[in-house]
Amino acid sequence: MFRGAGWNVIKVLWGSKWDALLAKDKTGLLQKRMDEVVDGEMQNFKANGGAYTREHFFGKYPELLEMVKDMSDDEIFALNRGGHDPQKVYAAYAAAVAHKGQPTVILAQTVKGYAMGTSGESANVAHSIKKLDLDSLKAFRDRFEIPVSDEDLKSVPYYRPAPDSPEMVYLHQRRKSLNGYVPSRVADFEALEVPSLESFRALLKSSGDREISTTMAFVRFLSTLVKDKNMGERIVPIVPDEARTFGMEGMFRQLGIYSSEGQKYTPHDSNQIMFYKEDKKGQILEEGINEAGAMSAWINCATAYSTYKVPMVPFYIYYSMFGFQRIGDLAWLAGDIQARGFLVGATAGRTTLNGEGLQHQDGHSHILANTIPNCRSYDPAYAYELAVIIQDGLKRMYGNKENCFYYITTMNENYTHPDMPEGAEEGIVRGIYKLVEGKKKAKKKVQLMGAGTILREVEAAAQLLRDNHGVESDIWSLTSINELTRDGQRAERWSRLHPEQPAKKAYLTTQLEGQDGPFVVSTDYMKNFSEQLRPYIPGRYYVLGTDGFGRSDTRSQLRHFFEVNRYFVTVTALKALADEGKVPVSEVTDAMKKYDIDPDKADPMTV
Repeated sequence: MFRGAGWNVIKVLWGSKWDALLAKDKTGLLQKRMDEVVDGEMQNFKANGGAYTREHFFGKYPELLEMVKDMSDDEIFALNRGGHDPQKVYAAYAAAVAHKGQPTVILAQTVKGYAMGTSGESANVAHSIKKLDLDSLKAFRDRFEIPVSDEDLKSVPYYRPAPDSPEMVYLHQRRKSLNGYVPSRVADFEALEVPSLESFRALLKSSGDREISTTMAFVRFLSTLVKDKNMGERIVPIVPDEARTFGMEGMFRQLGIYSSEGQKYTPHDSNQIMFYKEDKKGQILEEGINEAGAMSAWINCATAYSTYKVPMVPFYIYYSMFGFQRIGDLAWLAGDIQARGFLVGATAGRTTLNGEGLQHQDGHSHILANTIPNCRSYDPAYAYELAVIIQDGLKRMYGNKENCFYYITTMNENYTHPDMPEGAEEGIVRGIYKLVEGKKKAKKKVQLMGAGTILREVEAAAQLLRDNHGVESDIWSLTSINELTRDGQRAERWSRLHPEQPAKKAYLTTQLEGQDGPFVVSTDYMKNFSEQLRPYIPGRYYVLGTDGFGRSDTRSQLRHFFEVNRYFVTVTALKALADEGKVPVSEVTDAMKKYDIDPDKADPMTV
């Protein structure tokens, strides 16, 4: 495989003790037998000893048995593997260093559990062997010529060569040439000057009659950011093939797509203004249909502040379904090594990308994101929310140097965007703010909450409740259910550990306390996502979500099927009021008929 990819390959399979036998092999039969052996047999030879190896390796051909007739079983067992032969390994590295024009890979064959004796060598045992029996310890000592007596060996002492021994002299020389004894990680860097929120004021204002998606709003934000004199050159947009899908083709001419060899062909869209422009100085990383490769590129840039003391600001934008679900281990790695940057899960939600069904419809990426402690995740509905979140993230990661990275979901559904409500910034960042306030002291009132595209269904439900049922609503935008959950957990923990001090309250609780009526939430994600908030809701709480597999259908049909649309929000709110005795139960039944909701419809979780 490596050779097919253009690498120089050096195999280090057989040790020096085979050389004498190979010299006798005039017909090539020994090499043929070597080539026939599979890995499982190699394990058996070391596990079962010299007599077994004589019978099953050399015994296949009478000529080979004749070749080793003068060798004892111990001598046959001592025939070594190349990966444990210092001379062979040295020769391989010398050849690799001398080779020019290709990268080199050294494939070295070794023995599982090498030198662990009967306790573990070549045995299918657990990886957690912590003790060797005395015979195995003696064999280990003898094999590596460690000067420890049989009596001292019982206590398993540490052995350290003398300071002037060749080994220690060599090790000290190598550490000196590598600039130190303890590997260290660079954690600090020169903070970047982050543009103010005012720099993105176009996104804070209403879109008027023009309908745009939050993905389009993100591209506008990015287009502004790359022009910033302080941060522009640090921005690294990364896409795995779908740049045009996300509306990013405008950046092809502006930034160029990075290619180490530049443009080597005439792109078929070269007659267009926004043609596919590759450039040695390109700023966009276009990784093809390769999410693992794109995420690896993102990690590289997201850790450049530590590796090179050059903070980079990577934005990796992809179909949200192909993020944490597909490259979750790399995302965990990113958190573990304190990466900084933005992951943008576009076309997010179970119902926003209609027609693509099971493959694309994401109802759980935010749940997966919450498993990574330093990943801050947001599901904004409007352009101004997105702008506030990204600008705050830039400030936290590159100004304040906080160890975190961001996951932000954006959608491909077009709609109009309002002006940012005055003073909403803190709530947007912390996870909730009041978008619309209904009439105060209404006899019938509910608190409606939503996120992402489903927030607009919640807003429509508030209109239905007001016009058709005389029910007032406050509407809350949940920009980050995960951040609200973590805040609540932190408050609980602090209160538990400070029992004699006044208990702290979750931010969510402080926002919702004193509000009239039950609380109803609807999102484009599984119910478990919103269920996290239940301990911090000061009242009856009703959760709608998109549990189940995706379906290929229109948005309106999908939202009906998953029971998260305006009509299900309306009926749920009425049922919540009925539970409190504020409306008759018959009104709930009548509403279901009015909105064509079949009480015996299929459950999305079981279909």
